[in-house]
Amino acid sequence: MKGLFISFEGIDGCGKSTQINLLAKYFAGQKRPFVKTEEPGGTAGSNEIRKMLLKENNFQWSVETETLLFMAARNDHVEKVIKPAIKENKIVICDRFMDSTLVYQGMRSDKAKILSLSLFKLIGTYPDITFLIDMDPEIALNRALSRKTDEDRFENYGINFQYKLRKKFLDIAKKNNKRIKIIDGNQRPETITSQIIENINGLVQ
Repeated sequence: MKGLFISFEGIDGCGKSTQINLLAKYFAGQKRPFVKTEEPGGTAGSNEIRKMLLKENNFQWSVETETLLFMAARNDHVEKVIKPAIKENKIVICDRFMDSTLVYQGMRSDKAKILSLSLFKLIGTYPDITFLIDMDPEIALNRALSRKTDEDRFENYGINFQYKLRKKFLDIAKKNNKRIKIIDGNQRPETITSQIIENINGLVQ
């Protein structure tokens, strides 16, 4: 069994966490070794950066500086968690990765987008498959805000921002349709999970 890197993307409240947990449960039942992780985060250093970046109304940095911080967290995460797990032939399930940086920071600054793409090449690790959970931004935002965490900075930008995020995610998915699979997030969670498993079964045989 070879290692596999799976990432999940989507707007805030789209149901990524639910699907990640269901997929992890499936792999556990299949006795397939896996690592469940997230971005920004995954390591002690990356989690410290996460606390700074996702705090509500945190505007102390420019978009470009934010991008560099996200990429610093990603590099630490890749080197300490993702690469070792893949080398050990484990399946990595990651909540957000490179596409989120291109969407959240890249759409607000061309320079941030260029920085992201350049640093991705240096890090050199890409998901084997990405699932974009797509759903109505109004439903997703209401769900996200109901969680009431201290990491709701982007949710508090409002519904228009969520519509822009969704469009950007879909644009990226269309340009990378071999890697990114768009899944309708308005379906029953179990139905979505079945579609995800169907897509990845051929990659983990």
